[in-house]
Amino acid sequence: MFMFKTIARDILKLGWPVLIGQLAVMVNGVIDTVMAGRLGAADLAAVGIGASIYISVFVTLMGVLIALTPVVAQLYGARKYAEIGEEVRQSLWLGGFLTAVAFVLIYFPDPFLELARVAPEVEVKTRAYLRTIAIGVPAMLVFRVFYSFSTAVSRPRVIMVLNLVGLALKIPLNLVFMHGHLGMPALGGPGCAVSTTIIAWVTALAGWAYCRASPDCRPYGVFSRWSWPVWREQRRLLQIGLPIGFTFLVDVTSFTFMALFIARLGTVSSGGHQVASNFAALLYMMPLAMSSAAGVLVGQAIGAGDLHRARLTGLLGISGGFGIACVVGLSVWLGRDAIAGLYARDAEVRAIAAALLAYVACYHLFDAASAIAVSVLRGYKKTFVPMLCNIFALWGLGLGGGYALAFGYAGRAPMGAPGFWLAATAALMAGSVVMTLYFLAVSRSALAGRGS
Repeated sequence: MFMFKTIARDILKLGWPVLIGQLAVMVNGVIDTVMAGRLGAADLAAVGIGASIYISVFVTLMGVLIALTPVVAQLYGARKYAEIGEEVRQSLWLGGFLTAVAFVLIYFPDPFLELARVAPEVEVKTRAYLRTIAIGVPAMLVFRVFYSFSTAVSRPRVIMVLNLVGLALKIPLNLVFMHGHLGMPALGGPGCAVSTTIIAWVTALAGWAYCRASPDCRPYGVFSRWSWPVWREQRRLLQIGLPIGFTFLVDVTSFTFMALFIARLGTVSSGGHQVASNFAALLYMMPLAMSSAAGVLVGQAIGAGDLHRARLTGLLGISGGFGIACVVGLSVWLGRDAIAGLYARDAEVRAIAAALLAYVACYHLFDAASAIAVSVLRGYKKTFVPMLCNIFALWGLGLGGGYALAFGYAGRAPMGAPGFWLAATAALMAGSVVMTLYFLAVSRSALAGRGS
């Protein structure tokens, strides 16, 4: 019982700054959605579709860089501090290589827009949004290396502070670029991409300046010397990171393609879905914080050779996250009409959003359990099986099943946008069960191997 209390305290201590920092990031997205919604359905749809495309690319490549977290966490747990700096430098090189890929995919979004088949007015605004956000992607990826490093050595508060600074800048910058204050042209929805890009560069430069100057970071020697890419280390990071990135790709593109397919149902359906998906992403911040903390603590325990503690941390993280999600989900279901009203003025958009938020309430339960299970497995450097599970669940059952339900199959009446959310919920339920069972098997095998 004492160990459970200690682990719970450690998860809370590491998780709450991550939660606040991620909430700050997500509130930026909420601000964009709300401010675009006040401009009209076309701006709201453009921001929603543009954000879906950009996030799909960015989060996938960011996932590859998350390979640094379990590597550094295990080195930190083993007190091999001198080796951490080199891992960070190699990860920065990897981030530089990935930046070129991200820029091309976001700046030239034609394949994505062909799937969406949006109205010409929405397409023009979406392209403007994406061309601007592409300039901020290099800063975002470099900042994620700093994020992974800081979290893995149990120092997430600086990330929290930087993200809060970004949040403080968001509304003023949106007002300037979306509405044309201080002599700037009124860009409408795409103006929020300008503010996002500025904030990305501010936080990235400030984060690495802190790393260079802070005594807390000095033991790891990140800036102690110059390192060229070491291809052996690059391959090792990719072996861990590519399955993580592909897992993120599957996760995010299941949402992206959902948004693109729903766009075929019309601007109103697209706007309602944008409200539901944005709020679902906001809810995800709690399990994301818990998953980050639990995954890091599992990695640190493994590095220290305490496999029993690693298993207990995973168990407590998954069960605790699911319990909290049950309370949150009930609150969403009860307050779905009020939540929809906060996002949009259009009555039709509000009605569709409220209906979809009822599905979000159930979706969130399994989203939480799945996220934490995947993260604790990452602490064991197990990333391939979670990737396969996500492919089957989210692309197969979720996206494929959702398309069939939404547009009708075998003579059945189409459900529209709710069909996608119903299938996605079923997919996450199946995925979370499989992932939890896999964690139990992996952690049991690790204990048995140590005991033999």
